Amino acid sequence: MRRFIHKELLYGAQNYNPIKVCLVSGKDIFVTDSESREYIDFISAYSAVNQGHCHPRLLDVLQSQSKNLTLSSRAVHNSVLGEYMEKICTVFDYEKVLPMNTGVEAGETAIKIARAWGYKKKHIEPNKALNVFCNNNFWGRTLAAVSSSSDPTCYSNFGPFMRGFHRVNYNDVDELEKVFKAHKNIVSFMLEPIQGEAGIIIPDKKYLNRVRQLCTKYNVLMIADEVQTGLGRTGKMLSCDYNNIKPDILVLGKALSGGIMPVSAVLANNNIMSVISPGTHGSTFGGNPLGSAIAMEAINIIEDEELVENSRIQGEHFLKNLKSFNFDFIAECRGKGLLNAIEFNDKTTANNLSKILLQNGILAKTTQDNVLRLSPPLTITRDYIDISLDIIHDSLKAI
Repeated sequence: MRRFIHKELLYGAQNYNPIKVCLVSGKDIFVTDSESREYIDFISAYSAVNQGHCHPRLLDVLQSQSKNLTLSSRAVHNSVLGEYMEKICTVFDYEKVLPMNTGVEAGETAIKIARAWGYKKKHIEPNKALNVFCNNNFWGRTLAAVSSSSDPTCYSNFGPFMRGFHRVNYNDVDELEKVFKAHKNIVSFMLEPIQGEAGIIIPDKKYLNRVRQLCTKYNVLMIADEVQTGLGRTGKMLSCDYNNIKPDILVLGKALSGGIMPVSAVLANNNIMSVISPGTHGSTFGGNPLGSAIAMEAINIIEDEELVENSRIQGEHFLKNLKSFNFDFIAECRGKGLLNAIEFNDKTTANNLSKILLQNGILAKTTQDNVLRLSPPLTITRDYIDISLDIIHDSLKAI
């Protein structure tokens, strides 16, 4: 392990502070390190492996498609992209998709589409468009993403920042309406249905419904960042489904490829997506045949194996038991589906638990210093949920 980590530290930029474990293989809910120790994975590559590690169906598609054609660019058509586009548009009920690679690329694409829509459809004065975001949002670390951030670790030393961005407090519809009333040039409001990196922050039950109503009332595009919460993670195919609402623009990524390669997507209807014309946006790898084939199969697996329902059922059981743990140093247990968190009174306790869990066979990492995020693959069974609960409880007692 030490020699692998040493090389990373010697040759790599120091932009991460990973857990001191070196993984060499993964299968379903398990990962194995370089010392042959096995762990139940409660990180899931930040919800990118909802289908479990190295799902055999995804590996079959990877091998099969890679023998035919991996990349064509969008300079020409390929025989897989249209099928993938039909699949994803049908499943999520949108008329058009713009395929990209990473989640942050998809986020920037959504913002760019919203601005073009604002100028072409809402007739905002040139270069005056305003995109609204939430405090404590996280959707990546590009300059646009950090320009929208309220986290000093994201934006310190990286200015000047992108103009035309405004922030409001999450879960505050009164403030949002005040901003909508005050600025006639707002083109979009982008938010996570559940804030992930902020510590699994779940809004009031009707918050998303009120956001949807306000966006419609003030002719503002609602952009849902479901990169982490989508594709079954919270016990619905989309977290927005809990509120029976449809965003104007939907952003997907992470588990869209089952962790095989970067694949993301931006979905919208014709009246919005039509503002993008040839030459105005693109990506060399976006919509590549390999990624398209894998993404189709990743969605098929979620449907065929009923992973959304499993996430809901196992998540309810998991959270119910977490909440029954009685320890003075726990501030709150919260979550939805298999996106859960334990918030502690201080960051030392959170870090200690992460270390003890590692010793006891569970891989889990903190966010926001004092929150331990718990998000296993959606393939996890009740037996392993119960085994994990026992390990977590024993680890908490060890603290």
